Amino acid sequence: HLHSNPNTWEEKIEAAYNGGCRRFDGAIKGYGGCPMAKDDLVGNIATENLINLLQKKEDLKLNENALNEALIASNKVFL
Repeated sequence: HLHSNPNTWEEKIEAAYNGGCRRFDGAIKGYGGCPMAKDDLVGNIATENLINLLQKKEDLKLNENALNEALIASNKVFL
């Protein structure tokens, strides 16, 4: 999966999408990161950001209620 800083994630996803990629891996709210990056700003790309961007390009056929429930539940896990 891709790692990015908050300023460049969108251009990375756009490039991958334009190159034909249709499967992306993210993490809710972008939690986690890459311990080898040695840069606090490099982390996982937030799932909700991926969804917002990709839904503009095609119908993702997501269960939005389940996604919202996951986002709410994440507030209890990631304080």
